[in-house]
Amino acid sequence: MTRNKGEKAQGLAAEVRRQFGAEAVTRFMRTLPAFRTEADIPDRFRELLDRLDGAEDGDVGRRRH
Repeated sequence: MTRNKGEKAQGLAAEVRRQFGAEAVTRFMRTLPAFRTEADIPDRFRELLDRLDGAEDGDVGRRRH
């Protein structure tokens, strides 16, 4: 990969991350069945999801709502 292609790929990756992190996209994704969590998931999985959310936000103790 040439330098120019590498820079374009990095720029594209950054833009995709930025857009997926936008609040509007997050709200939309939560309305889709594939991205919704079930209310009755086992506690072990809920704890793992909470840890994942916290790791993404830089706050490991955050609770999922």
